[in-house]
Amino acid sequence: MAVPSRSETDGDPIRIIAVDDHSLLRDALCQLIEAEDDLTVVADADRTQGLAELVERTAAQVVLLDVEIPGSHAPTVVAELTDRFPALHVLMLSMHGDTQLVQELLARGARGYLHKSVPRESLLAAIRNAVARDPQLTIALPSSGIHGSGFAAPEQQRLSPREREVLTLAAAALSNRQIANRLNVAEGTVKRHLRNIFEKLGAVSRIDAVNKARDAQLIPRP
Repeated sequence: MAVPSRSETDGDPIRIIAVDDHSLLRDALCQLIEAEDDLTVVADADRTQGLAELVERTAAQVVLLDVEIPGSHAPTVVAELTDRFPALHVLMLSMHGDTQLVQELLARGARGYLHKSVPRESLLAAIRNAVARDPQLTIALPSSGIHGSGFAAPEQQRLSPREREVLTLAAAALSNRQIANRLNVAEGTVKRHLRNIFEKLGAVSRIDAVNKARDAQLIPRP
């Protein structure tokens, strides 16, 4: 059974699986979600074994997955889920802000990474954003000195996955034409993405955009 896309389920609650080995946190998470009319928890689990079968059985659209479940390697779990269910959206929850792990999880197909201390509204917004027609990656990490809330700058939530791809390739010194060939898009599309990136990051050049993106942990450093 394929995971339904949002267009196939417009008007229906977003179907969510919560996976966390701490029962109190998992129960609280489920209660928070169930209080929303447009969200529903179709299953919860304390381990990742059998998670793919659970996704298939429940036709879940979003999996909220704790990064630190014992006996589980989160990047492998994410890759297996997203390979088997391309329309599935996996959001990672963690008590840690390991940026290298964040990059690995996003590269494996996770659609977001949120620290467990994020406000309730941020978590709910991340779930809704994940199934939007033009979803964007959501990253909320503790970060000293960045904004009063202590979380990563909003630019991290505004760059689309494609814009990140373009900027990562630009950081590798590829030309617009080379980026277009790599992504199998028109060169004009690459230029449009770069214009959008410059505007979102307040950058004045490719180098400026790359530096700002690296400082904000949007793309990996070399």
